[in-house]
Amino acid sequence: MSTVIGHDIKAAAEILRAGELVAIPTETVYGLAGNALNEDAVIKIFKAKERPFFDPLIAHTYSIDQIRKYVTEIPARLLPLMERYMPGPLTVLLPRQNIIPDIVTSGLERAAFRIPQHEVAQELLRSIDFPLAAPSANPFGYISPTTAQHVYAQMRDKVPYILDGGECRVGIESTIVGMEGDTIMVYRLGGLALEEIQALAGEVQVAASSSSDPSAPGMLTSHYAPRKPLVIGDIPTLIRQYQGKKIAVISFAESYDVPYQYILSLGGSIDEAAKRLFAAMREMDATDADVIIAKDLPEGGLGRAVNDRLKRASHPL
Repeated sequence: MSTVIGHDIKAAAEILRAGELVAIPTETVYGLAGNALNEDAVIKIFKAKERPFFDPLIAHTYSIDQIRKYVTEIPARLLPLMERYMPGPLTVLLPRQNIIPDIVTSGLERAAFRIPQHEVAQELLRSIDFPLAAPSANPFGYISPTTAQHVYAQMRDKVPYILDGGECRVGIESTIVGMEGDTIMVYRLGGLALEEIQALAGEVQVAASSSSDPSAPGMLTSHYAPRKPLVIGDIPTLIRQYQGKKIAVISFAESYDVPYQYILSLGGSIDEAAKRLFAAMREMDATDADVIIAKDLPEGGLGRAVNDRLKRASHPL
């Protein structure tokens, strides 16, 4: 299979109608998309990514009214969040109708739904009459792609078409929420900051950030990882610890005397750091460094989500 990068939304829609896969842009990361109602298409996603079948997928559509077609109810406490942040980097877990195949949800009774804000994804979704299952367009466990070129570099010959929508604006995956009893749970920290959710919905509970038996997409313990060992801690201490090794550093705003470095935000912007995190991992992974060193960001805003990704990409000291 030869892979084409292009801007033809009609061609992408035809490929999806035929039960094949298309890599699509969203504001968070690029997704590897297939018809969520077509079990054969969904199986192709798992195979292309080499993703375990027990890790559920997110279904993408273009409106809350469309989501209503595939669920049995929308809890009243989640509706204000959906109305405010959909379209956007928010995913909701909702009790599904049987039209959503078990393979999409890994047999769970709830399905994950998202409405991407990216204008190309919106136009594509409005041109088809089915939702798209679309995990990140990367080999399972590796760094998520934020450009069409990232997808091509790691998924060429596994997907016929990559719909190019430019660089992703947010750069980390969506925040996933759902209900347990009367409590709003945050199952995955992501592109919607916890403070924004709390400002609208009140106190919420954050679930454990990893699981070997996930109840929501993106909860596996090891994920988003470069091939080289990535170690998290105090950067000057780690540089001394790995003296004699060729070191690559991913820093928030500080500069260090090392062979390779990627500064996430010279101006100290956490949003910019989040947008550039996966590109930084990818660039440092492409060097001949022996080890990649990074430090947690401040916890406010998207810093929590960045730190979650760093933790799951890292190797123990």
